[in-house]
Amino acid sequence: MPALVAFETIPQLFYRLWDHFRGQQRPVLSYKDKRTKTWVNITWEELEQQVHALAGYLYKQGVRPGDRVAILSENRPEWVITDLATQILGGVNVALYTSLPASQVGYIVRDAGARVLVVSSAVQLRKAEAIFDDCPELQEVITLSTMRKDHPAYVRAWDEVLAEGAAYWTEHATELSKLAEQVQPDDLSALIYTSGTTGLPKGVMLTHRNFCSNVLASLHRVDFGPQDHHISFLPLCHSFERTAGYTAVLACGARISYAESIEALSQNLLEVRPTVMISVPRLFERVYNAIHKSVEKSPPLRRKIFHWAVSVGHRMAACRQAGRKPSPLLQMQHRIAHRLVFQKLHDRLGGRVRFAVSGGAALPKHIGEFFLAIGLTIIEGYGLTETAPVLAVNPMDRPRFGTVGWIIPGVTIAIQRLTDGKIIGQLSGDDYPSDLTTEEGEILVKGPNVMKGYWNNEEATREVFDAEGWFHTGDVGRFDQGYLIITDRIKHMIVSRGGKNIYPGPIEEQLAREPWIDQIVVIGEGREFLTALIVPDFEALRQYAQEHGLKAETDEALLNHPDIQTLFEQSLRRYNRHAPAHERIRAFRLLQEPFTIENGLLTPTLKPRRRQIETHYADLIAAMYSEFGSNSN
Repeated sequence: MPALVAFETIPQLFYRLWDHFRGQQRPVLSYKDKRTKTWVNITWEELEQQVHALAGYLYKQGVRPGDRVAILSENRPEWVITDLATQILGGVNVALYTSLPASQVGYIVRDAGARVLVVSSAVQLRKAEAIFDDCPELQEVITLSTMRKDHPAYVRAWDEVLAEGAAYWTEHATELSKLAEQVQPDDLSALIYTSGTTGLPKGVMLTHRNFCSNVLASLHRVDFGPQDHHISFLPLCHSFERTAGYTAVLACGARISYAESIEALSQNLLEVRPTVMISVPRLFERVYNAIHKSVEKSPPLRRKIFHWAVSVGHRMAACRQAGRKPSPLLQMQHRIAHRLVFQKLHDRLGGRVRFAVSGGAALPKHIGEFFLAIGLTIIEGYGLTETAPVLAVNPMDRPRFGTVGWIIPGVTIAIQRLTDGKIIGQLSGDDYPSDLTTEEGEILVKGPNVMKGYWNNEEATREVFDAEGWFHTGDVGRFDQGYLIITDRIKHMIVSRGGKNIYPGPIEEQLAREPWIDQIVVIGEGREFLTALIVPDFEALRQYAQEHGLKAETDEALLNHPDIQTLFEQSLRRYNRHAPAHERIRAFRLLQEPFTIENGLLTPTLKPRRRQIETHYADLIAAMYSEFGSNSN
């Protein structure tokens, strides 16, 4: 539904929403108190007071329009307070992932020229102290954690800062309030540093127009409303959660609760009982796998009932998508399936989720179809940090899994042929419904949501914008009856020794459906054939070993067991049977250590860092190719 108020800047959005809800004591944010273990609400009135208090302090310390304020914190109300306080002063938010090591924190704070750094925990404070002397423009660190007695003079406690700032705001309210009115749509709102799968992160310059136009356009496709309650757990420093799970949710008058952690999410869902979920595909895959593992352990009758119910759900979903009225018999079967099976699955998510939004990576088609069958529609979208981020999203009433849906209003996407650079089709978000179908090519974008450029990096900016003003996404895709389909990233494309162009993403997605495979990366650049590094699903393997009497004292011994190796050989054989010759996997290695954010092999949005993975396992890869008769690279 449309936003509750009209706005062109984040300060306008904040003040107009506050005015809309003023006097209602309506909760806008909530969090779980670690001491009392109860959920605490923050009303719009309380949010306004705390935002003004922090803004007063920041201004007193010299923060002026255009200055950068950095945040190194998990999702929590203080993140929002810091952002809004920065915005109403005309400042620029620089948000960092808490998983970053001190060296990368230092690089971003230094590159952005941040004047103030707000940190959450003692762990993050230690990073701030480690990099402070190497960041010449950094003047102060504000911490949400308990202060040490021997803390440096530049560290201030959050509560003290708010108390000091509240007094300053009260004294200078008239003067400070004018700053929000002076913020213009084309002023810089945030620097979001791309996590990247290669190289140093780049600061994406996003304006108020970028964010606000993107939120307003996205709300034409996604049905958020004042009655909704979102549980936030994706990092707010990522553009997806920042736009979809924060700004858009606020804009439609809904409420946000902050999960304690990913580990506590299952329990928090039961406590918060959200109506919408915004997540990356990895979470939906985990829920899907957990459901199916639980079913497979069930008695035969229960398994039979589950599979019957899902088949009924698929038939019901097919009717709805085709616009057909289901037969009375199918409707009765669906009611029974819901009562016996689907309701229990919904209850795991709190029992009130109306729909979910997936972004950040490709949602496997079978995952989307399964959740639709059980009565939970997942709306998949697509975008990049550089586009604030949403470019396309599936329509609520006509989702097509395997696609990222329809372009949002105001945005235009073109498909450029890779071989000769010719644009072979373009479509605006205002042209729907559409039957445009094209061949595959690079996705180009124009729209009010496209970034100004990369901070302090004109060369990188010139590389992604062409002479006609198109932003080159680096993604390969095509239109199919107006729906946009993403194939892979151009930079992920493998060029084999025989000159074949191979996109690993679809191969990995297909193989990841195998029950024994948790993570997989396909290797083959400059090689005669493809191979794979596979992180197994150890829980599934241990269960298999127990059921088949396989003796293995350790995970290493389990992976080396001949019967386990045969399982993976069979999985690859099934895939190879239907794959083109140049896309077949001829060899693999099983890894004990998963790809994680902590070991640097996943980005903060859970995408594999391919270059780092290949470097990390270079010896293993070389030995694998040598064993199978190819050591070229």
